[in-house]
Amino acid sequence: MASRSPSSSSSSPKTPSMAKRLLEDDLNLARRLRIHSNREAVFVKFTPFAVALAAGNLSLDSFRHFIAQGKNFLKAFAQACESAANDTDDEYAECELWELRKMVLKDMKKHDSFMQEWGLDVTKDVTPDSVTANCTEFLLAVASGKVDEAKGVVRLTTPFEKTIAAIYTVGTLTPCVQLYPFLAAELRMLLGLREDSHPYKKWIKMYTSDSHQELAVKTEELLEKLSVTLTGDEIDVLYNLYHQTMILEIDFFNCQPFAQPTVVPVIKGLSSAEDRLMFLSDFDLTCTVHDSSAILAETALATAPKSDCSQSGSDCSPSQSPLVRMSSGDLRNMWEEISNKYTKEYEECIESIIPAEKVEFDHSLLVQALEQVADFEKRANSRVIESGVLKGLKLEDIVKAGESLILQDGCISFYQKLTKINVDVNVHMLSYCWCGDLIRSSLSSVGFDHSNVHANELIFNEGLLCTGEMVRKVESPIEKLQIYNRIMKDHADKRNKLTVYVGDCVGDILCLLEADIGIVIGSSESLRRVGSRFGVTFVPLFAATVRKQKEVTDGGSPNWKGARSGVVYTVSCWGEIHAFLLGW
Repeated sequence: MASRSPSSSSSSPKTPSMAKRLLEDDLNLARRLRIHSNREAVFVKFTPFAVALAAGNLSLDSFRHFIAQGKNFLKAFAQACESAANDTDDEYAECELWELRKMVLKDMKKHDSFMQEWGLDVTKDVTPDSVTANCTEFLLAVASGKVDEAKGVVRLTTPFEKTIAAIYTVGTLTPCVQLYPFLAAELRMLLGLREDSHPYKKWIKMYTSDSHQELAVKTEELLEKLSVTLTGDEIDVLYNLYHQTMILEIDFFNCQPFAQPTVVPVIKGLSSAEDRLMFLSDFDLTCTVHDSSAILAETALATAPKSDCSQSGSDCSPSQSPLVRMSSGDLRNMWEEISNKYTKEYEECIESIIPAEKVEFDHSLLVQALEQVADFEKRANSRVIESGVLKGLKLEDIVKAGESLILQDGCISFYQKLTKINVDVNVHMLSYCWCGDLIRSSLSSVGFDHSNVHANELIFNEGLLCTGEMVRKVESPIEKLQIYNRIMKDHADKRNKLTVYVGDCVGDILCLLEADIGIVIGSSESLRRVGSRFGVTFVPLFAATVRKQKEVTDGGSPNWKGARSGVVYTVSCWGEIHAFLLGW
């Protein structure tokens, strides 16, 4: 059921260009680029190398190799600035690029001192490994005017084109100076008061220091000033260059020498012959940007007659058809009344089940409280059916709405990768959605098994028009848990099952707690209020991954099994789930 007015949703428009999306954000260009490449930064954070670095048990040899290769990056950075400064005919750009180069050379001296502290000989050149060479060669190619555009690799040779190449160079360098402070800041925030005892604390402090931030700020400011002359197409090229650099950074971190046990990605710990990954997920606001009830409301409003009229022909007499639809005006008023009443009563229901004081985690006590939520959700669905707001909807319109449904960033790519891994995977969708056909059509591009969609189903007549009735299968947290348990029972043949459930709301809490790994996506206030008061602990997934890495290195089990432990893990996006479970 929608928790807001149906009119708050919007159907999927034609995807705007990256330039348009970047220009719409109220931040400087460098920060907008960073936000739009957050998914790639997350993949770096969840690499085995970065997780072990955060855990403080990364092998010394691996760390030394890493910082030694870092010197090659700084050299390429300085060379790229020099090459671009020599080629541009823009005096301001030339001056600023030489200034940027000075700052890089200053950082190289600091880096040399840091390498010496770790027992490395800075008088000897460090041979770039293959992934480092890929990164540095790309930076230098862009600086020389060799740019990979949509139409292919082109060389920018005229004075004007070389000035554009200088801007592209700064854009390509920007992720390099942003990524390491981002990663160090994530580690510093994770460690908190324990930072001083971390074996790699100096690396963390170096990349979160004001002096290092100065280089990042200078690069970002230069990109902002130079990019004002770029066209939309040129900004698209700039974004692609930035993105390519981030991909190369992921490869760099993934290919660092690493010869120790790791807990990520999770599928590496599963056997293709003996194990099965059971992946279950909610749909509304877990996979989607908008609640499906709002999408169905919008579809109904878009196809409603302007005045009362039968769906079965031009005769508007109610006696001619049982599927007479409300006028669009009456329908909108009815939807708003239903939505407002749902929101008000939902808040009252949640408030009524929350204990006055926080209690110890007790699964049975939580189930008992959620029975009240079950009663409320069933009453709300009865109200929708009795109102007739879904009556007359065409199945083909619902399918079209599903095909154009806006899904959370990274959701589809996760499911596409999930179907290709060399592990036995069984995927299910558990949803309160009123119409399973909407879900199935939205996931058609990933070949989702239609029989594994567990949702309510609208009833259609022979003409494929909705009668307004529905087969009510999933209406409460209790019923979701019952379906979850039935699925597990059906797959009891596999001895080694790892179960993962992803959800976003109170309706998912029992399944989240029943799974070996329950992952909360988003920031539902009601879920956190209910969970916290009933003793459920919410732990950021990255923090839990780092903790598990420490346990494994100390001889602990890499096993994630933790059903009904009272702990669930939190993420902000599907990229974290993808990186954690499947890796790059």
